[in-house]
This record gives sequence, C-alpha cells and structure tokens, in this order.
Amino acid sequence: MKNCNRYPLSDQALSSDHRAPRFGVLAAAPLFAAVMLWALAPHARAAEPAPAAPAAAYVLAYRDVPDLVSAEGVVEAVRQSTLAAQIPGQIVELRVKVGDSVKAGQVLARIDPRAAEQVVSGSQSQLAEAQAGLTNALRSYERNKQLFAQKFISKAGLDQAELDYKAAQARVGALQANAGQASTAKTFTTITAPYAGVVAATPIEVGDMATPGRPLVTVFDPASMRVIATLSQSSLRDVKLQMPVQVEVPAAKLRLTVKQVTLVPLADSRTHTAKLRLELDNAAGLLPGQFARVYFTTGVARKLVIPEHAVLRRSEVTAVYVLGTGGQPQLRQIRVGDASVGGYIEVLAGLHEGERIAQEPIKAGLATGGVTSPAGSIEK
Repeated sequence: MKNCNRYPLSDQALSSDHRAPRFGVLAAAPLFAAVMLWALAPHARAAEPAPAAPAAAYVLAYRDVPDLVSAEGVVEAVRQSTLAAQIPGQIVELRVKVGDSVKAGQVLARIDPRAAEQVVSGSQSQLAEAQAGLTNALRSYERNKQLFAQKFISKAGLDQAELDYKAAQARVGALQANAGQASTAKTFTTITAPYAGVVAATPIEVGDMATPGRPLVTVFDPASMRVIATLSQSSLRDVKLQMPVQVEVPAAKLRLTVKQVTLVPLADSRTHTAKLRLELDNAAGLLPGQFARVYFTTGVARKLVIPEHAVLRRSEVTAVYVLGTGGQPQLRQIRVGDASVGGYIEVLAGLHEGERIAQEPIKAGLATGGVTSPAGSIEK
C-alpha cells in the first residue's frame, strides 16, 4: 500500500494524461508565429524603400545653335583707384583694413600735418607783410600824384612811385598764391575715399614714411565690373560683336551675358591680339583679377546637342544615362565638344539622333540600383 500511495499513477497513465497537453502547446507555436508575422507584415512592407520614379527623358536631335569661339579674360573694376601720397610725412593714422567697405569722403589715413601747418603759417605771415607794403606803396603813390599836380616833383618821381605800387601789388598776388598752395598741401595730409567702395590693399602701416607717389590705399567699386578679354586678330575677323556674348567665371560659378562690348582700337604688335572691354550687367560676387572665359558668336551651325546638366562627369569619364526601350537607364560613355548658348553641349561621339537620355543623371543612377564610381563603372 505504501508503494501504491507513493506512486498513484502508472507510466501509462502519466503518458496519457501529462504528455498530451505538452504536445498541444508545441503544435500551437507555429500557428502563433504565423499570426504574428501576418500582423507585422504591413509595417515591414511600409519600411521597404519605394521604387525610384522614372527619369525625365530628352530625345536627341540636331539643332541650330550658335557657333562659338572662346577667349580668355580677366575681371577688373570699372572704377579702381590707388591713392598715393602727395606730400612727405609720417603715417600717423590708418583707419581701414583690406576688405572694409567705405563711403565717399570717408577718412582712410592721415599723414603728420605739423610740417604742412608750419608752411601755411609762414606763407600767411609773408602775405600779411606784403599787404602792409602794398598799403604803404598806395599811399605814397597818391601823395606823389598830388605833388606832381602842384609841380613839386618831376614826372620821373611820379613814375617811380607808380612802379613801386605795382610791384607791391604783384608781390601780394604771388604770396596769395603761395598761401593758397600751402593751404591745399595741408589738405593732402588727410587721405579720403573718392567714392563708395571696398578697400583692396593697404601697403602701409602706422609709422611708415610717406613720400610723394607712394601708394597708400587701393579702393574699387564692386557695383560696376567688366572683363578685359584678349582675342587673336584672325578670330576677331569672324566674331559678330552685335550678337550676344557670354562670360563664364569659374571661380564664382557664374555665367553672365555681356551688356556692352567695346573694341580697344589698338592691336598688340608682338602677340597679334586685340583687347575687348565687356561691360557686365550684374556683377555681384565678382572680384577684380578673377579668371574669365568669354564666348563670342561667329555664326550658326547645326549640331547634335544635349542639355549640359544631363552629362555625368567622373574624373576623366564623361557619360550619360541612355534610356532603352523598357525605360531602364544604361550608362554610356560619350565625347562632347564645347558648350553652347542656352545650356546645351555638343555631342561628338557616343550618341545618335533619336536616342533618349535621362535629363537627371543622379536620379537615373539611383533607379539602376547602383552608384557611379569615379572611374565610370557601376558598383552594386
């Protein structure tokens, strides 16, 4: 009986009563997992990236575009002044530095004015002495005229008095001019801006000695800029200056249309070139001395062109994405010529008329599922 109470169930009963529920839990586990996957499927599908939209296509065709010839040039300010010293003296004040914006009449630097002030004081003293002598000569001349009328002096005495009076007048006039010159020289001790602009250079420091002709401050007006281009005489013969002229400044990433073209009527005998002044309408962001490339129109030619922004450039590889019959972009290397007016560039090899290319190469590259490497290959 003790053994029966200690083990109330047999092995057969244990297997039939306790092992059956354990099998039920194991059978339900796959079903629960399937339900959870089904519930989370919409969220997983939402997290997947959406397929890229098809790229905009451009159909290649021949167009009548201007035939261009390029020339190198330099940007310069229409108004640029180098203010130099006109009198000697020590620089006692420098109020501006390179890059400062200044107004017309603003004080830029000062030269020690003490020597100029002493010159002014001495000239004024000499003028006062000459004026006193002129007053005395006038009175003497008036008295001599009365004496001559009364027959007390000779005509020679009257003539001498008149001569002394005129000499005193001339001396006063000369000293007045010297005093005015001294006063003007005193104003040269203050260097002011001739117009509103930007300080480009200050090759002096406080304490330096200014000598006549030494540059002190350089100022230019950024509101009005132009380009000086150099063109060969043979190209100048074919250029049509009445047609639009384009200027490209790579440093500022600008492409501008020239407002006015002026041919300098002087040719260089050594280089056989001529210079042209190109006035720019909107010169914001340009600096004097920047390199510029000018495109002149020589005529109209029929060329196979594509939009310049559709060209993909990686190191030495120039390519475009060609859209096939199914619309799938394929990278193809091409050879291009010079850029044309209107944002087009000539195709020399690699494409044919009627083919379609993607106007947005980056978007087309994303649609292919790869990224263009600098060598031009497609990396998955």
